[in-house]
Amino acid sequence: MSDTIRETNLKDLGPLKRGKVRDVYDLGDKLLIVATDRISAFDVVLPTPIPNKGKVLTKLSIFWFKEMENLIENHLIETDAEKFPEPLKNYAPILKDRSMLVKKTKVIPVECVVRGYLAGSGWKDYKESGFICGIKLPPGLRESERLPEPIFTPTTKAEEGHDMSITEKELIEITGEELAIKLKKLSIDIYIKASQIAEKKGIIIADTKFEFGILDGRVILIDELLTPDSSRFWSIVDYAPGKSQDSFDKQIVRDYLNTLDWNKQYPGPELPQNIVEKTAKRYEEILKILTG
Repeated sequence: MSDTIRETNLKDLGPLKRGKVRDVYDLGDKLLIVATDRISAFDVVLPTPIPNKGKVLTKLSIFWFKEMENLIENHLIETDAEKFPEPLKNYAPILKDRSMLVKKTKVIPVECVVRGYLAGSGWKDYKESGFICGIKLPPGLRESERLPEPIFTPTTKAEEGHDMSITEKELIEITGEELAIKLKKLSIDIYIKASQIAEKKGIIIADTKFEFGILDGRVILIDELLTPDSSRFWSIVDYAPGKSQDSFDKQIVRDYLNTLDWNKQYPGPELPQNIVEKTAKRYEEILKILTG
């Protein structure tokens, strides 16, 4: 457990931007992305880290980036900390298996969400209105049901607080029509390909979100890809529509927090050891299933 890293402070590596989970160092034309073991729930970063979580996120992202290379270029330059240039190499013991040296892009300011199943906020919206992000769905669908086809439901990319759902029309206002069409097609193509790979390994990808950037006029895949922090993974064997499913992610943490008298505001409560261990195990499990 001594390997657990809640945050990094690599002083001589240029400006640091801390996200909920990642510490990102600006190296000029490149970025160093370090996945820490922080965990957030209800948009609050909790004080207790989950051992090896950052390594799982990094290994899974690298696996999926490589699987998608024939569909779309990604931002990876180097993922082996021993091969990083100086002075990054000096920090190899900290960075090993949890960092990526990547190309710096102009980030497209939307989250590209694809849903293949009716879950989470999508299920909530559907129950209330029969729509998700302006898309009308057939009546009578049950919770966790497979949708007739995957749908593209983008959101804003909030620096703090919640991302907000937007319609395709609103997406066009943000990005322009040509780019909006491209983002939708790419997102659905990646989702379908990933789903086919995952299903062969006994896993349903219920929904996921992608981020894209522009580099020299090209759209490329950035950030993380198809991890338990950005996707809902279910077991095909245990799948039963009509109720919420057991997912390979931080649901254990959310369920525990929902038993507490906590107002979902910062600071979050410490997590007990048994919840930390169960969550760590869940992350390791999905990594093993998907990557072997």
